[in-house]
Amino acid sequence: MVSKPDFFAGTGEDQFRPELQVESPEGELHLRFFIPSHQEFALLATGIREVIELSPDRITPIPNASPLLLGTLNLRGRVIWVADLGQFLGDTTVLNTDRAEISVIAIEEQDTIVGLAVEEIGGMDWLDVQNLVAPMNIPDTMAPFLRGEWKLNTGQHQCLRLLDQTAILRSARWAG
Repeated sequence: MVSKPDFFAGTGEDQFRPELQVESPEGELHLRFFIPSHQEFALLATGIREVIELSPDRITPIPNASPLLLGTLNLRGRVIWVADLGQFLGDTTVLNTDRAEISVIAIEEQDTIVGLAVEEIGGMDWLDVQNLVAPMNIPDTMAPFLRGEWKLNTGQHQCLRLLDQTAILRSARWAG
């Protein structure tokens, strides 16, 4: 039996202490990450199957495959392709695979899964897609895969670009 008065609902001011109020997040949950050239991107969390930090030796290289592909990975009994996302987007900076761990974002739509190797995971953020603007000064190789961008710091021209995982998964670039 609970007999401490602290456990019972208070009346008046005690009921509405600011430290107990939870703000409702605005927008949708997104994963933020960086490619090797230090550009920051985001993906909608609902399209991500999982994020994996793994040793590069767990990715099996496949001879004569597209140069965008690092190889394959066994993800819980399912073999998936792993691509260098930066190169896929047309960036010239190649992902450094000579390190202890590589971050791979497994994206999924219907029955298709692809692993996107990135430089660094930035974290999760609630972002409002209503604040997206048309991307500016982007390479033609990247344009088909962007839904828009958020301006982070207008003075330094920093932006966070939202990728379209469906466009990435359905891209003809995987053919070679």
